[in-house]
Amino acid sequence: MIKETPNPPKPASTFPYGDYAPEKLQEAADRALDHYLKPDDSRSEPKPSVQLFTVADGIDTEVLLANLSETLASANAMLNDLAFDQDGSRRHVALGVAQMIELGMLLANKCLDRVELGT
Repeated sequence: MIKETPNPPKPASTFPYGDYAPEKLQEAADRALDHYLKPDDSRSEPKPSVQLFTVADGIDTEVLLANLSETLASANAMLNDLAFDQDGSRRHVALGVAQMIELGMLLANKCLDRVELGT
């Protein structure tokens, strides 16, 4: 079958910079998307900590040891109070934990003494 009209002419390019190469357009589009959608690792924000309590940086060792000693003394007092309200094996367990706290207090106090002496 013969066409009565010739093929329509090729439309003029609407691309403002002449003919385009699809691979170059794809590369440019990928770069643009990566710039906006893929964050740069060097500028990533730190992940929030899952730790509930933290000790601030830069606190003097002597202050840390003094607070440790006071915390252990408070825990020891609470546990001794609890132990004397118990009977039998529960009392023995509580007194055993109190003894471990007391040993921790001795270690903390020795460290505190060394820090105060500067040795």
